[in-house]
Amino acid sequence: MIAADRPMTLWIATFVEAQAAERGAARNTQLAYARDLADLADWCGRRGVHFADLGQAGIEDYLVSCEAAGLARATRARRLAAIRQLFRFAFEEGWRSDDPAIRIAGPGRDATLPKTLSVPQVQALIDAAAASRDGVRNLCLMELLYATGMRVSELVGLPVAAARGDPRMLLVRGKGDKERLVPLSPTARTAMRDWLTLRDRIQAEATGNRGTPPSRHLFPSRAKSGHLTRNAFFLLVKSFAATAGIPPDTVTPHTLRHAFATHLLAGGADLRAIQTMLGHADLSTTEIYTHVLDARLRELVLTHHPLARAQDDPA
Repeated sequence: MIAADRPMTLWIATFVEAQAAERGAARNTQLAYARDLADLADWCGRRGVHFADLGQAGIEDYLVSCEAAGLARATRARRLAAIRQLFRFAFEEGWRSDDPAIRIAGPGRDATLPKTLSVPQVQALIDAAAASRDGVRNLCLMELLYATGMRVSELVGLPVAAARGDPRMLLVRGKGDKERLVPLSPTARTAMRDWLTLRDRIQAEATGNRGTPPSRHLFPSRAKSGHLTRNAFFLLVKSFAATAGIPPDTVTPHTLRHAFATHLLAGGADLRAIQTMLGHADLSTTEIYTHVLDARLRELVLTHHPLARAQDDPA
């Protein structure tokens, strides 16, 4: 089939499948590629242009239209990354004799530091989780999240087998199906033991009544995935923040991941050890937490140092 005869939707589907099969792209990454490239396909379709004929100028025009539509720089950078991957793939597959995206400069990303929380704030969230409905499960979720810095998808999708045997290290399967071991704190181990006991009892009662096999997930639910969803946990964390007296719009599950890294670094942990525990492929991604710590230290000095206060008060 000639490349131009392939529908653009088929180009996208084939590319996404290849990313999953050859590079181990996670499901969320596949969906992001598909969404971003579908937007480009819609834009091309309205102009009567096919991916097989789209040139560098056309891609640049599309990116200009994204900026005019008010899309953030990070969103435009992500879309360009998807476009680059698609046309590199098309070139390698022989669908095109050139790569029109190879020389396009990206818009860059906004230089923002990740939001984090203080240790007392994290403790307040954990206390709120313990006092909530389903407190045993919720306490386990929050203790594990803060003790390991897992991504939300890694946490909610944990297999129950990972919790068996009172492990001191938790085996986490991350992006690209890469596995890593993360140490568990004593409080996280206790919370996990308590939840596992209760979970097994609930599962035994439920499966006995329905005659269904027990769930393989540590945090089972009736969702299609079979486990607690990311959205459900997101809402839980917001409710814990409200209970703890912390503005809910400043707290997400990912904020706890940032807190984990920032607090470890402040306590003297090695940056490469934090990189391993977070599952970052590149150390430069982890280095952002040194900037977070620097910003907090500068704020501490400006707020509490006597000479800084003296400069603010000329009297």
